[in-house]
Amino acid sequence: MAVAGSMFYADGIRATGIDVVAARAGVAPTTLYRLFASKDDLVAAYVERCSERYKALLAAAAAPGAGSPRDRILAVFDAFTAEIRSGSCRGCPFLMALAEYPDPQSPVHLAAVAHKAWLRALFHELLREVPGATPQARSALADQLALLAEGIYASVQALGPEGPAAQGRALAQAILDRAGQTEQNGKAADRSRTL
Repeated sequence: MAVAGSMFYADGIRATGIDVVAARAGVAPTTLYRLFASKDDLVAAYVERCSERYKALLAAAAAPGAGSPRDRILAVFDAFTAEIRSGSCRGCPFLMALAEYPDPQSPVHLAAVAHKAWLRALFHELLREVPGATPQARSALADQLALLAEGIYASVQALGPEGPAAQGRALAQAILDRAGQTEQNGKAADRSRTL
């Protein structure tokens, strides 16, 4: 799995043949096919493994011990920043998998979509803890943050870690600040109407 994952991520999934994976892993292709019935099964396992790694990384960043919901959200973006500056990041493995497996019924496609849904749900969960905001406002804010996360990983492959992706945390902070100001302005307007 480590060899296959490294090759799929660095060279592309379709461009990486199963025989090359087997040779680099030091196993016979028949052994690989005993473990995975097809290349698609191997790719689906790779996507699942990527998802498990990101889930562990982001769950740790967003743990309650990291502070307020705002602090935890910004910690997620700090984790993204560390990933894109790691020297080995060439973009989002899930977007790459989706591009190479466009069939929405494909196990690879489904696994990549499931990860994207998990990340979106993480932002929704963190924002659920923010007091005062309406459910609609929290939902919109969570989707803005999910879209920002997508943009970070989509841009890093073409424009590098010091390009637009480097602005991810600052933009997340600005989105959160603006949402807080909008909420305060709304409360002030409600108070003035009651006076």
